[in-house]
Amino acid sequence: MSFVGLFLSGAVLFLNSLMLLGKAEAKSVGIFNIFVGTIQIIIPTYLMVGAGQNNWDLYNVASIFLFGLTYLYVGVTVLRGLDGSGLGWFSLWVAIIGVVYTFISFIHFNNVVNTLTWGMWAFLWFLFFLSNALNKKIDHYIGMVAFVQSWVTLTIPALLYFIGVWDTPLINQIWFYVLTVSIFSFILGLFKFKLSIKKHITQYN
Repeated sequence: MSFVGLFLSGAVLFLNSLMLLGKAEAKSVGIFNIFVGTIQIIIPTYLMVGAGQNNWDLYNVASIFLFGLTYLYVGVTVLRGLDGSGLGWFSLWVAIIGVVYTFISFIHFNNVVNTLTWGMWAFLWFLFFLSNALNKKIDHYIGMVAFVQSWVTLTIPALLYFIGVWDTPLINQIWFYVLTVSIFSFILGLFKFKLSIKKHITQYN
């Protein structure tokens, strides 16, 4: 995905995380989802028309649509007060596509940072599936995961690219550790979340 797209996605995911954590009003966040989602439909459409039309050009452009469509779907669902099951099943589809991008990043492009990044995005989309389609009460956990990802997979990488240091060996090495630590924090947070649920259930039995 283009780094301008990463930058805008960082803003949306940051606000969505605050909405899930109960810190931002849902409808105002929904409007921003629609605004950025629309941009991320227009931009890849333009790029697709002007692209060289080889398979890897289309592969890169298609990834922007995944984000744009997700933001539009979230925005409309929130603003219209719709049932979230459709969004949840769509998120499962995108999560599966995200897993494919994860493996391609590793096998074809041999890019470990992109591999970890796509794996984290696929995990987040899968969490949205669990919450919206299967009605799992994990919004607070999703909010924490989304908050971290908004910075370490989107906003900061985009800023580092804008100042011309993103693809340097030092930054690649640092970001490998940043993403690895983030993944371990998600795993630890998941175990803590499960333990808190078990403790809550035990208190009422």
